[in-house]
Amino acid sequence: MTDRPPAPRRAPDTPLTLRGRQLSATLGDFWSWSASDLLSNSLRGQLAEYIVGFALDCLRADESRREWDAFDLVTPNGVRVEVKSTAHLQSWGPTTPNSLGFSIAERYAWDARTNTSSNARLRSADIYVFCVHTATDPVVADPLELDQWDFFVLPTATLNEIMPGQKRVALNALRVRTGAVRCGFDELGAAVDRVQETGRPFGAAASDLA
Repeated sequence: MTDRPPAPRRAPDTPLTLRGRQLSATLGDFWSWSASDLLSNSLRGQLAEYIVGFALDCLRADESRREWDAFDLVTPNGVRVEVKSTAHLQSWGPTTPNSLGFSIAERYAWDARTNTSSNARLRSADIYVFCVHTATDPVVADPLELDQWDFFVLPTATLNEIMPGQKRVALNALRVRTGAVRCGFDELGAAVDRVQETGRPFGAAASDLA
C-alpha cells in the first residue's frame, strides 16, 4: 500500500479568500473560534496528545495530527504511544471521582501510514500514557497550565496481562491494579524511557502487579 503522509501544517495567518481576494478572516480566527473550549472532551483529548508529544519531542514541524490512526504518537526511538485523558471538570460541570476513567478497548487498528487494517482487535501501541487534568475549580482551571496535569505511564503488555479484553478502566483501579505512580510533565519523557526499559508501569515494582 502507498504511504499516506499526514496533512502539512497550515499557518494561522492563512486568510480566507473569495474569487482570489483575501478576506479579513484567517485560519487562526477559525481555530480561536472553534477550539478555545479546552475543557470539552474532544479538544481536551487532542490537547493531551499534543502535550505528551511535546514532552516526548515527537511532534514534527511539517506534520499535523493524524486522525483515526492505530496509535497517537511515535517517539524518535520508534516507540508507539497511545494517549488517553480524563478530567475532574468538563465543559458542563464537575465529574465525580468514580467517573474518572479511560477507554482501553482493543480495536481493529487502521494504520494511516499504509492504509491497512488489522485482522484482529488489539492494542496497537507499545506504551499508554494516561493523562488526568486535575483542576477542580472552574475559576482557575486551565489545561494549558501543565502543573494541572498528572500522567501515568504503562506498557501495553501490562494492560494485556492484567486487563485482557477490558474496555474501560477507572483511574483508581488503574493505580491499584498496576501500581502505576503519577508523574508530572517535566518527568514524562524520562518516565516513558524508563517504562520502555523495564517493561513495568512507571513507579511500580514487580510485586505491585496484580
